[in-house]
Amino acid sequence: MLFSQIPGMQDVKEILARSVRNDHVAHAQMFLGHEGGPGLALALAFASMLTCDHPTETDACGLCSSCHKNKKFIHPDVHFIFPVVSLGKESGKEAVSQAFLTEWRSFLAEYPYGNEEDWVYFFGGSNKQLNISKEEARNIIKSLSYSSLEGKYKIMIIWLPEYMHPNAANALLKILEEPPKNTIFLLIANDEEKLLSTITSRTQIFRLPPLPDDEIVRLLSLQNNVDTYKAQQIAYVARGNLREALRLIDEVEEDQLEWVQKWMRACFSAKAEMLLPLMEEFSKSGKAARKSLLHYTLDILRESLLVLCGRQTLTRLTQSELEFVVNFSKSVDFDKIESMAKILEDAIYHLERNASDKITFLDISFLISRCFIRTR
Repeated sequence: MLFSQIPGMQDVKEILARSVRNDHVAHAQMFLGHEGGPGLALALAFASMLTCDHPTETDACGLCSSCHKNKKFIHPDVHFIFPVVSLGKESGKEAVSQAFLTEWRSFLAEYPYGNEEDWVYFFGGSNKQLNISKEEARNIIKSLSYSSLEGKYKIMIIWLPEYMHPNAANALLKILEEPPKNTIFLLIANDEEKLLSTITSRTQIFRLPPLPDDEIVRLLSLQNNVDTYKAQQIAYVARGNLREALRLIDEVEEDQLEWVQKWMRACFSAKAEMLLPLMEEFSKSGKAARKSLLHYTLDILRESLLVLCGRQTLTRLTQSELEFVVNFSKSVDFDKIESMAKILEDAIYHLERNASDKITFLDISFLISRCFIRTR
């Protein structure tokens, strides 16, 4: 992973690259952001630059032997700790990251912006509690007691330290505060409230904001060959979550706006003959696509509130979406938007619990129609 492959975060990238150029790298750093963000990718890119044989001013070269090893996540001076569960082969023992390295490397290659749910599903640990055991603390101390094998630094990447057992966290406090020479800790966390204050106080924290829409659009367009209009719709629904944006590539309808326009017109007219074809279209889409459509409709309602409040400049809409929202807002008021939003939120809740998609769609369509009738 290289900095150039990660969208946005230019300020953070510059600070990290400058620390390498000036040979003034903080020994413990934490990338703190929402799940689905670039925290793990930034840590991997930073580790690549730290171990690169010929780094540039702003990034690892991507060509040397060290970079090739980092690309495969097998560099001997880069170590990984991550939450795991005890499976059959570790039954009766404390599970440790070392036993899952093969799965972890494959996971990093496929899900550089993944979250704990992706990881659990990937290695087959469903229905069990993730944990970074106290045995991991002993492994960390042991791994860092040796000199680096190929470069200047020894790097310990700890993903989701909020899953660390309290005994493990306490055992790491001393080495985290006074690590061996040229040892770098890189922690990637999503939930600051679950972290021990004694851990956060010993790290330099980078707070990562959600990615702006234009950065997500650029990534989807250039690296994933998504057309610009669809990429804009995906970025709008993802709301800065890169994992969600990548997941939606194959699940978002080609034109969600057109579908929502037809649906709202059918609800406004309250004609079953207009709703039935849309019901069939809705039911034939995948579960994730149905959920995405309803979330997109919710976002349209929220943007309509901004238009009703006279804050049109604050909307996150394309020109065609804005035109629809302006016209749509003429048919509703604040109370009706609130009622519609509640209807959609209830529908998402029931669909997630395997309610009938056809019955749910018709039910919410008639409920929304009643809201329109009350506004006339």
